[in-house]
Amino acid sequence: MPILRLSKAALTAAIALYASLVAFGNVTDYGTNFAFVQHVFMMDTVFPTATTKYRAIDLPLIHNAGYIGIIVAETLTAILCWWGAFRLWRHRQAPARDFNRAKTVAIAGLTLGFLVWQVAFMSIGGEWFGMWMSSQWNGIESAFRVFITILAVLIFVTLPDAEFQE
Repeated sequence: MPILRLSKAALTAAIALYASLVAFGNVTDYGTNFAFVQHVFMMDTVFPTATTKYRAIDLPLIHNAGYIGIIVAETLTAILCWWGAFRLWRHRQAPARDFNRAKTVAIAGLTLGFLVWQVAFMSIGGEWFGMWMSSQWNGIESAFRVFITILAVLIFVTLPDAEFQE
């Protein structure tokens, strides 16, 4: 059995597990991470002299919509990665062409996961809402760690697989 193919399935499943646990935690303990999202939107803990505070949004409806959007994206990431890992596992003995084609769902899930943590947390939360200025509500390091891990798995999974020798 080709170890690289098993590795690609396992690493995709690992990201699926992580996204599942994050989404589950966000649903079952809505208030804890909602507070995080709310403070980032309100920019109430950024530097007092920051001139970017005009970007703050103090509308609970938007806070909830943003948080629910994050949960939906995390859940979809988990679903696509689980499905993708299953497809990779199922095609582990298939000809290279078939295994490479089986990667599409995993690639979609990993790409979505990358976008959630890089775009939502790093770009929008971190840069637009100035999360980096907050000592209390700063998720930059955590988001960076997650999206770099996902990116590494995405790069590995997309590497083309050749035929293998028995």
